[in-house]
Amino acid sequence: MNNQKVNILLVEDDKSLSDWICDYLSNKGFNVTQCYRGDDSVDLILNTKPDVVILDGMLPGLDGFEVCKTVRQEYNGSILMLTARDEEIDEVLGLELGADEYILKPVRARALYTRINRCLSRKDETINNEGIPANANHLTFNSLSIDPTSQKVLLNNQEIKLTSKEFEVIWIIANNAGNIISRDWLISQVRGLEYDGLDRTIDIHISKLRKKLGDESKDPKKIKTIWGKGYLFVPDAW
Repeated sequence: MNNQKVNILLVEDDKSLSDWICDYLSNKGFNVTQCYRGDDSVDLILNTKPDVVILDGMLPGLDGFEVCKTVRQEYNGSILMLTARDEEIDEVLGLELGADEYILKPVRARALYTRINRCLSRKDETINNEGIPANANHLTFNSLSIDPTSQKVLLNNQEIKLTSKEFEVIWIIANNAGNIISRDWLISQVRGLEYDGLDRTIDIHISKLRKKLGDESKDPKKIKTIWGKGYLFVPDAW
């Protein structure tokens, strides 16, 4: 994707930091819009649908976590959260609410640029580069339909809104329906995820998929956790 065609919404209340990030990204060829309040950013995100939202965690009006939660069901672009809070629980919360990336302040320009491009590459890469055959047909499991071309998931003929990362996960496990997939292998297949020994991120995505697809969180029947081994997509449970 050409940077000049990429629209970024930068939501940061520190105006000096916002101006610095804006100047840096503009010089890289991105089209950057600045916003300084969380409550103002919601309408901007939903109405303009930028390619990437860079979202500060602590904002006036509405904090970044609430903004992420509010827009995620309708906004399918990438959300990169910036925050000075380095507690693990904050990172987990951001991912649970739908953030694609999480970067700590102070912001390093090259690291930010790399994360943005990583978000864009997930959106812009062809299906074939994701390990999905270019001519792949959609998968159907009774009431569940997964279309790799449009990246749409239908359950009982109702579209289920998924982030790009959630779609990657459901596609991979559905293509291995009936087989136990280890966490390590699943992490290696999902672009942008790094194994940290805790499997926290992939567990969050699986948990969110279960919730969106109507699976029981305490005793899942459709996407099972096989303790000590990994995950099992049950093809006949839909």
